[in-house]
Amino acid sequence: MTTAPVEGLHNFRDTGGIALAAGGTTRSGVLFRSDALGALTPAGLDALAASPIGVVVDFRMPAEQAMAPDRIPASRPFRVVELSLLEGAMSSLAEEILRSGAAASPELLAQAMAHLPSLGDLYIGMLQHGGSAFAEVARLVAASRDDEPTAVLVHCTAGKDRTGVATALLLEAAGAERAAVVADYAASEANLAGPWADGMLAMVTSFGLPITPELRTLITGTPAAAIEQALSWVDAGHGGAAGYLRAAGLTSAELNALRIRLAH
Repeated sequence: MTTAPVEGLHNFRDTGGIALAAGGTTRSGVLFRSDALGALTPAGLDALAASPIGVVVDFRMPAEQAMAPDRIPASRPFRVVELSLLEGAMSSLAEEILRSGAAASPELLAQAMAHLPSLGDLYIGMLQHGGSAFAEVARLVAASRDDEPTAVLVHCTAGKDRTGVATALLLEAAGAERAAVVADYAASEANLAGPWADGMLAMVTSFGLPITPELRTLITGTPAAAIEQALSWVDAGHGGAAGYLRAAGLTSAELNALRIRLAH
C-alpha cells in the first residue's frame, strides 16, 4: 500500500497491504511505523491527529528522548507508551555519545568503534532482552479497535532497527509472508536516504568518528540479511514469531486477537 506522507517524518508508513501466506493482505489503519516525531510540522501534526492512530509506542532510550522530544497533537488524546530498548541505539557507542555529548571520552568511543556489532547480531541481542516490550506492543495492537482512534504507531529514532524488529515480529505472528516482511524492513533505507541520513552521519562525524562502511550500515542501512538473521534466530529458538511472543508473555487469546486485527 502507498502511505500518504506526514510532513516532518521520513520513514512513516502503514503496514497494511503486506501479503499474507494464506492469501490476502494485512489490514490498513491498524499498525503504523515511523522515525521519531520530534520534527513534525504543523501540517504533520494535523495529519497525525486525523489518522486512526491513538497509541504511540516509543522505543528510544531516555537520553534519545531528551535530545529530540516527540511532538504529539494536542487536539485530541494520544496514549504514549515508553518501551525503551538499548540495542537499537547502537549500544554503547550511541549511549556514550548521547550521555556525554562532545565531552565523550575518545578512548571509550574508540573502544566502542572497535567492537561494533553487525545489525543482525544487534537484533538478536534485542530479541534476547526485549521480549516483554515486543509482547506489550502486540498486546496494544490486539486491543485496538476500528470504532475509535486506537491504532498503534511504533517508532524509535530512525524507525528501522527497534521498530523494524518489532514490526517484523508482529507481521510474522499475524501470518505475513516472510519475503514481504523482509521487503517492508528493507524499505527503510531508501526512506531515510538524503537529509535524514546525511544529518545523522554529520552528527557522528562531529564527534570525531570516521564513517566506516560498517558504521554507515548501522546508522542508515536496512540490509535484508540483517532481519533474515534475526528471524532465523526466532525460528530456531521459538518456532517462529508467535512462539517467541508467547514465550515473552503474550497469551493465546491475545495472539488470536492480534491476528484478527492485522489480517483480513
